Amino acid sequence: MAKLVSSIGLILTITYCLISTTDVHAGKQGYAAEKENKFFRDICLEKEKLMTLQVYVQDLRIGNPHATVFEVAKASITDSSPFSFGSVHVLDDLVTAGPAFNSTPIGRIQGLTTNSDLSTFGIAMNLNFYFTVGKLAGSTLSILGRNQVMDNQRELPVVGGTGFFRFARGYAIQTTYSIDFETNYAVLGYTIYTTYNSNLNERHDAIEIDVL
Repeated sequence: MAKLVSSIGLILTITYCLISTTDVHAGKQGYAAEKENKFFRDICLEKEKLMTLQVYVQDLRIGNPHATVFEVAKASITDSSPFSFGSVHVLDDLVTAGPAFNSTPIGRIQGLTTNSDLSTFGIAMNLNFYFTVGKLAGSTLSILGRNQVMDNQRELPVVGGTGFFRFARGYAIQTTYSIDFETNYAVLGYTIYTTYNSNLNERHDAIEIDVL
């Protein structure tokens, strides 16, 4: 009888431990799930805000003594193509608050452009705005899309970002502010309409858009 009681006690102890472990695990899972649900609620429910940025890109093309754009690859037909089809360029252009070259620098725009249309000047863009001043410092904003450069205004999608612009989406309007063919120097205007999540970036809630 004593052995039976002892065995029953052991079984009850093991069962209790198993139930307790399961409850703790379920509790952890429930906490993680709640955090995840809150994360997505913040994104979907009224936590996003819209920002408008007006910036200028100092585009020093190939041939400029201080060029920040370089050709890194081309196709077999690039030299004979009227639209330089297959030409790939890498760039690291200065971004400024105003159109003048000596305007306040606010970052760089870095990435690749590819002449990807056989019948017109259509360029595939893969660009990252990297901000270096103000409360946007260290954040990036990514733009990806097709740029029909002969149009007066070119619309490009904003596809994401980092830091302040995590989960960003929107679009940018690119225009040619000025161009000097003798010095291979162009100034490009970008008006960017993008979302940002105020809850994910609480430390930036008080940002002034005109900080740029």
